[in-house]
Amino acid sequence: MRNQSRHSKSFTFEFFPPRSEKGEARLAEVRKKLAAMDPEFFSVTFGAGGSTRSGTFNTVLETARSTGMDVAPHLSCIGSSQDFLRDALHAYRKHGVRHVVALRGDMPDEAPAEPGAFQYASELVSFIREETGDDFHIEVAAYPEMHPDAGSPDEDIAHFCRKAEAGADSAMTQYFFNADAYFDFVDRCEARGVRLPIVPGIMPIINYHQLARFSDACGAEIPRWIRKRLESYGDDTASVREFGLEVVTRLCERLLDAGSPGLHFYTLNRAEPTLTIWRNLGLPETRLRKAQ
Repeated sequence: MRNQSRHSKSFTFEFFPPRSEKGEARLAEVRKKLAAMDPEFFSVTFGAGGSTRSGTFNTVLETARSTGMDVAPHLSCIGSSQDFLRDALHAYRKHGVRHVVALRGDMPDEAPAEPGAFQYASELVSFIREETGDDFHIEVAAYPEMHPDAGSPDEDIAHFCRKAEAGADSAMTQYFFNADAYFDFVDRCEARGVRLPIVPGIMPIINYHQLARFSDACGAEIPRWIRKRLESYGDDTASVREFGLEVVTRLCERLLDAGSPGLHFYTLNRAEPTLTIWRNLGLPETRLRKAQ
């Protein structure tokens, strides 16, 4: 972890493209509240096979327009041809976007119409560098508890190192609730010469059943003691939220105290859970108060 503390702290927030007018209106309010915290950037997710491609582009441009802040669209290998990726990079560059998140992407339930030009995110990073040089700051993903498709921890670390070697500038992790998994992952990366910042991904806990579904799909472990406490509350959503946000606050405190280079919040297009954790951490609220 010794190299991570050398990087400046970066606090960032992730959205997904809304699929209805009501969702767009809700996201507009969320954006306004979270922009008041002056994040380093917002990121916007991307669906394979065309499920949210146009939504990603529109959400990126609207977020940049309405907040005046840096926005990083996700780009995925799954279902993306070289022509599509080249056109997307050109369009983003034309609109002043200079930050992207390069991912392999999740496999959709049905095979995409296009198999995709690349199998691994490292190949996508190399393609972006070959096509655009240093025009884009490239984020990549990291998996402290191992990517669910990786054959072993060593294989997973090797994949991540290849992304760094291909030209990635920084990384954000899948969410986790075990800080030691993050510390171990970073130490192993640094032992292999990786020096880029690896920002922990944070998932606020507000709905146990949703969290369990997400975690089972992406391989993020919910420690047994947390799972059992959440299960014990049953339909008492207020207690689930109070306990969950306290657990995540303590996780964030430990990460920041150990020198992690910031936090990346998976907001699920909600402002209040992230704001609660922000306030619990005692982070600056000057701009937040002015916006209210």
